Amino acid sequence: MLEFDVRLRGTPSRTCPVRVGRGALDRLRDDLLAHPPGRPVVVVSDTNVAPLYGAPLRRYLEDGGLDAHLCTFPAGEANKTRETKAELEDRLLEMTVGRDAALVAVGGGVTGDLAGFVAATWHRGVPIVQVPTTLLAMVDAALGGKTAVDAPGGKNLIGAFHQPHGVWADVSTLATLPEDELRVGFAEVVKSAVIADSGLFRWLEESAGALLGRDEQALEHGVERCLRIKARVVSRDEREAGRRAVLNFGHTVGHAIEAASGYRVRHGHAIAVGMAAEARLAVSETGFPTASVRRLEHLLEAFGLPVTWPAEAGLDEAVAATRRDKKARAGRVRYSLPRRIGRMAPGDDVTTILDEAALRAACEQIGA
Repeated sequence: MLEFDVRLRGTPSRTCPVRVGRGALDRLRDDLLAHPPGRPVVVVSDTNVAPLYGAPLRRYLEDGGLDAHLCTFPAGEANKTRETKAELEDRLLEMTVGRDAALVAVGGGVTGDLAGFVAATWHRGVPIVQVPTTLLAMVDAALGGKTAVDAPGGKNLIGAFHQPHGVWADVSTLATLPEDELRVGFAEVVKSAVIADSGLFRWLEESAGALLGRDEQALEHGVERCLRIKARVVSRDEREAGRRAVLNFGHTVGHAIEAASGYRVRHGHAIAVGMAAEARLAVSETGFPTASVRRLEHLLEAFGLPVTWPAEAGLDEAVAATRRDKKARAGRVRYSLPRRIGRMAPGDDVTTILDEAALRAACEQIGA
């Protein structure tokens, strides 16, 4: 198992421990019993993951003498809402959970976002421990402190920054992940390589078969490299005031596709298509090589991810959704575009403002 700390520069400065690899879940249980971040500990998990990991973790903690509870909610992005957040909070009220408690999010990105937002606002903030059980959550959502719920107008529009007490990512949990759930996670893995690590990109091209075959050593290596990339970015710009925007490559279009489809298009699929579209924007705006667009699309396809516009999302609706993107300012939409595979713009001013005509042209190239 690999271990490292993410140092956050805020006031006061903080450290977020990250544990990656086989056995991380066992380490988490021992750590929570030895040094509980709060009492009681409330495990939050969706209805798919709770029987596999959430309920066993609660029982283990309870058997070890720790006051532990389990809160579940219906699985799926459609349930990452203000209403579900309120229902979880009502459960906490029923259990008389106070400000000395801690929450443990066990599951995918929806669980991490939702439980993290509850933790951020419960008694004005209690600790949250992130235990991602999907590839997508391991390499992206669990680390960085972004918490949110979706609204009818767009994705993740209502939320707060709330850094986790720690992240425990056990790749052994990926063995129970459905095939399509595993594949969608590789969209964020590819994104990490494009924005920061050309060597990782080449390794992914060579290792796609092993990764899809759930080789634990390969998965551990890939997750660890992605988390280290994100840790470097977040430690430099915790609250997305500048440089952290590099993590949004593919996400302006991707989030718009999700919203325009009523979240029928899955996050990883939407981000893959978003990268295909935004890579085309980058050709004219940053000089991103056309050959690199082809390499990117081939790699996404190697992981079974789409690179053409989904029928479920109308182009007009998607373009309208980009205007509500969190990076938009005064109605002007900003994109995080690569210059080369593994390289974004230097400094903190990393986004490019583009008009809707350029966006439509790029989306039409991939079949919108």
